[in-house]
Amino acid sequence: MAPRGLRTWGGADWMRAGRLPGVFNPTVGQLRGVCTCVAVRVGLMETAPKPGSDVPPKKDRLQAKRKKPRRYWEEETAPTAAGASPGPPRKQKKNREARPQKPKNAPIQKKSRFPKKPQVPKKSQEWRSPGPQRSLSGAQDPFAGPAPVPVEVVRKFRRIDKSKKLPRSKSKAQSRLDAAEAEEEEISVKAARSELLLAEEPGFLEGEDGEDTARIRQADIAEAVDIASAAKHFDLNLRQFGPYRLNYSRTGRHLALGGRRGHVAALDWVTKKLMCEINVMEAVRDIRFLHSEALLAVAQNRWLHIYDNQGIELHCVRRCDRITRLEFLPFHFLLATASETGFLTYLDVSVGKIVAALNARAGRLDVMTQNPYNAIVHLGHSNGTVSLWSPAVKEPLAKILCHRGGVRAVAVDPTGTHMATSGLDHQLKIFDLRGTFQPLSARTLPQGAGHLAFSQRGLLAAGLGDVVNVWAGPGGAGAPCLERPYLTHRLTGHVHGLQFCPFEDVLGVGHSGGVTSMLAPGAAEPNFDGLESNPYRSRKQRQEWEVKALLEKVPAELICLDPRALAEVDVVSLEQEKKERIERLGYDPEAKAPFQPKPKQKGRSSTASLVKRKKKVMDEEHRDKVRQSLKQQQQQKQEKAKPTGARPSALDRFVR
Repeated sequence: MAPRGLRTWGGADWMRAGRLPGVFNPTVGQLRGVCTCVAVRVGLMETAPKPGSDVPPKKDRLQAKRKKPRRYWEEETAPTAAGASPGPPRKQKKNREARPQKPKNAPIQKKSRFPKKPQVPKKSQEWRSPGPQRSLSGAQDPFAGPAPVPVEVVRKFRRIDKSKKLPRSKSKAQSRLDAAEAEEEEISVKAARSELLLAEEPGFLEGEDGEDTARIRQADIAEAVDIASAAKHFDLNLRQFGPYRLNYSRTGRHLALGGRRGHVAALDWVTKKLMCEINVMEAVRDIRFLHSEALLAVAQNRWLHIYDNQGIELHCVRRCDRITRLEFLPFHFLLATASETGFLTYLDVSVGKIVAALNARAGRLDVMTQNPYNAIVHLGHSNGTVSLWSPAVKEPLAKILCHRGGVRAVAVDPTGTHMATSGLDHQLKIFDLRGTFQPLSARTLPQGAGHLAFSQRGLLAAGLGDVVNVWAGPGGAGAPCLERPYLTHRLTGHVHGLQFCPFEDVLGVGHSGGVTSMLAPGAAEPNFDGLESNPYRSRKQRQEWEVKALLEKVPAELICLDPRALAEVDVVSLEQEKKERIERLGYDPEAKAPFQPKPKQKGRSSTASLVKRKKKVMDEEHRDKVRQSLKQQQQQKQEKAKPTGARPSALDRFVR
């Protein structure tokens, strides 16, 4: 091992100090002397401080660092000198004279070889009491506990109706119901608290000094808004292949176009990036996105075709022929098709099978829409009625007489509360779908509305020839008021399709001259759920969402008018089943509390023995009740067999 002095000090250092010549070849003795000198020099440099410096030694500096500094909330025990930094409190010297003296004759306690365990004080129960909480600094919180939540906001997110009293069920089922109610209450409170995080507010168009907003042009709106919003207003001049039907994806980011003369295109309308564009060389009657923007369903002249986002044909469903309208149910993965032959067909796109094919028996079907609230399909017929259909029932769930002529268009708002219809009698009506199916308002239009569409916030758009009118409710909420239109816009061709873009104040209009994107302030919901419909999701996020949606797919058999009825207890059926069970057994098995055997000693209370004893007692009680019921039945038969006031006969012995 090399000497410490030579490792620390090189030859160049000694030459600067004047100790070594330029060329030095030391012998063994000289090397020992040099190492001793260097070691002494190094030791002096480590211990001796420079004269005139107040820097403490290295050992003292480490001890000063280890000392815990005094916090600002800790009281100072000893006064500090002026100009000195406040340090940790010093320990006071112990007074030896204050110690109590032991008596001389006191017994000497022997020390145990095993050290005793330290006595840990029991935890106080103060945390259970909702007393005032103190922070680290010792200050008391003036607003202790969670922040209060308004009851109205919590009621808005509540899903269980506690006003309905359910019959007392078994202990296990009742515990599950109680746990579900407690969890639902906690979730509703959390949702009410998180509503404050929804910072985006819906916009709206207001006129100055009683100005009519219907007279404001789209050019004026585009000029008043910011550049990003103004870019959402555009016109696509496609007169060669029109008229056009259009459809937005659920995220509101992609747009699909289908021209009557075979033109099919899909694009990201925000960035104006074209995904695919083909010509199917066949008439296109309707077009729909499936569960994502990667798949596209096109109703062509003969059959139903499925394309991907690159324009490649994936499937051709020949069992769905001569289709006029398409609707996709996203939570059930069902594609509903209405045909010229009068059949309503449900196609499960997750497995590629037809779930139901229902015959409406009303002729050609060219008016169809879906209720986003309960996934019920509404069909408009030529006799002025609107029928409501579910794939689980072969007959319509309800029929509503809406117009004196044929129905031209039907639309349902996202909450499932209102339905708008227009007919050949030039009437535009709004119906209440909450069980009454009665018209709330009606208006006669100079020209009948051929197409209707509801926005996410309840705005109603109607296509009247080459004019598009938009009606809004009072204050931008509630049912639309049909007295005065909210917006009006004239197009270069007749309207052929309408749809509001999700999460954007945009109304897409397909007409004979192409496609127009209108600005409709206050139409869309400003806050979107990133886990459900994220407009900015990546390809990997879309794949993960698709797997999750397939796992959570709702069966088609659960589609009904009131989706909340699926989570309720059918009290009438429950009581009927209980009554039938009592009649079948001859007694009420729940009238008496079940037998509970007493535990025994010496291992005779095992689980098997307890179950055996319990079953034995239950069998004995059952036999007794059966015997009693048989005796009663025999007595009743004998009383019925013997006529009152008749003489006894020898044949009575054969009566059973």
